[in-house]
Amino acid sequence: MGTAVITGGTDGIGRELAREYLRRGFDVLVVGRSRQKGRAFTDSGERARFVAADLSLVAENRRLLEQISQRYPVIDVLVLGARYHRSTRTVTPEGFETNFALFYLSRFLLGHGLTGPLSRAEHPVVLNFGAAGQTGPIRWDDLQLERDYHGVRAMGHAGRLNDLAGLDFADRYATTGIRYVLNHPGVVVTSFAGEYDPVTAAQIDHLRVIGKPVTTAAAQILPFLEPANREPLTAVLEGRRVPLEPGLWKLGDARRLHDVTMRLLTG
Repeated sequence: MGTAVITGGTDGIGRELAREYLRRGFDVLVVGRSRQKGRAFTDSGERARFVAADLSLVAENRRLLEQISQRYPVIDVLVLGARYHRSTRTVTPEGFETNFALFYLSRFLLGHGLTGPLSRAEHPVVLNFGAAGQTGPIRWDDLQLERDYHGVRAMGHAGRLNDLAGLDFADRYATTGIRYVLNHPGVVVTSFAGEYDPVTAAQIDHLRVIGKPVTTAAAQILPFLEPANREPLTAVLEGRRVPLEPGLWKLGDARRLHDVTMRLLTG
């Protein structure tokens, strides 16, 4: 039927999407850190597979890319959903701010690194849980938020980086037929994986009350992943298509971010 690869697929919307693609007959590979959750998913059937990886590490992403490319010559759906909140700024052993590394760099690496298998599919699509244009400007002089770090703002900033990454991707691979969908699902009741200060933890408790179920969030985005949607780039906010306004979606900024990211990865 097809193959779906889902990072952050052991929890939340990613897990619900993984279950849905299993129901549709896909081979589904989920990537996450929890081996216990991974084993629970693989118990779903022989088409359910799990790979453990710490996607905040560039080296782990590159290892994963090699493993996936060897195992899956064709990928129909790539979902980029791994994220982890930290109220206190921390740095990976490779020297990157952890939110920047997991929420942005990993998605950049996996998206570009799997264009080969994706381009061989009949109707390939990438889903990235970005900001869909809902956050503020990029801090070009402080991409990894060394100044005035705040965990919630860091998540929003990384979401905006992913928006521009999606814009660059859609332009760069326009001839491959790979569609790119950016989704802001709104407030969804998931595990809210992360490490929170007391103020943010209280806010999370409130979100657990008012948030929508993951089944609703998945149902809102699935129609935009169907082959009938032919746009190279689509931004979706809680099930509504968001106009790609030129003042916000600037290809020059997207290309600039790509070049800066490549220098970080090769420097």
